[in-house]
Amino acid sequence: MPGLASGSPIQVQCDEHVLPVILGEADANVRLLEDMFSATVTVADASLAVRGRDAGKVARLLKALAAAAREGHPVSEADVRHAARAIRRDAARDLAVLFSQSIVTTKAGKRLRPRTAGQARYVAAMAEHSLVFCIGPAGTGKTYLGMAMAVAALQAKRVGRIVLTKPVVEAGESLGYLPGDLAEKVDPYMRPLYDALDEMIGPDTTQRHMERRILEVLPLAYMRGRTLNDAFILLDEAQNTTPQQIKMFLTRMGFGAQMVVTGDITQIDLPESQPSGLVLAERLLRGIKGVAFVELSKEDVVRHPLVHDIIEAYERGERRQSAPRS
Repeated sequence: MPGLASGSPIQVQCDEHVLPVILGEADANVRLLEDMFSATVTVADASLAVRGRDAGKVARLLKALAAAAREGHPVSEADVRHAARAIRRDAARDLAVLFSQSIVTTKAGKRLRPRTAGQARYVAAMAEHSLVFCIGPAGTGKTYLGMAMAVAALQAKRVGRIVLTKPVVEAGESLGYLPGDLAEKVDPYMRPLYDALDEMIGPDTTQRHMERRILEVLPLAYMRGRTLNDAFILLDEAQNTTPQQIKMFLTRMGFGAQMVVTGDITQIDLPESQPSGLVLAERLLRGIKGVAFVELSKEDVVRHPLVHDIIEAYERGERRQSAPRS
């Protein structure tokens, strides 16, 4: 690559069975690194030689990928992209966590783990605190990782049941006019939660758990009057709660319970005159011992790379709109 600094390359040793995992199909992972950094990577026997201005950063990243591959983790282009972002933010210390931490294994045998430094902080907070708020844009894994931790807690018998809930916010159409009984009316709102459960534990296990009340998926309004002991409780889409609703939810916590609250304060669907309960809760509860707040950003988006660019474009537009006029 023209313009790269010359000098002795940095050698990254790899086992023969690890090298193809790091390189990716048709060397796609290495090509991605060369696009993102001022460095070139060449293969020599069972090692990688890294040259260029960013050789040190790329070598650290490759060593982390090699360690992950030795542990049996698949290394995708998305993994490389997220790890590269961490390196560019000087968050190299997070790389080992990204590729060593496995939360739960899905029905299909896939090991779920944090994919970004922000997600690693989120998982660590859930492991250490009874009440965790995770705030961030779409695609950052807020709900998915929260549900993975709930399933892991149930499988390890740290809790006896899982309760998943979210506010049902009507968007231009009253529930009363929708066809079907109440369960059929609210099902579309809860479908993302069911889809994640089906992937993690399978539809049959999901159904059995629901029949035995080990698992509940219900609208937030149904939480009133309950005390939930020995449970992992997740509130999704909390930006659409009113202050009264989120207070009601938080006071359902019983002995041996853990709560996770997720939301995106840039996507509030409440009427403009109605304040968001999530915004108020952040202002009132931040700093209380036992309560953790984790903020994710566009750097933690784990969907298609375009989602990251879309969020960035909207953020630029909002900054221009809010800038004072000259």
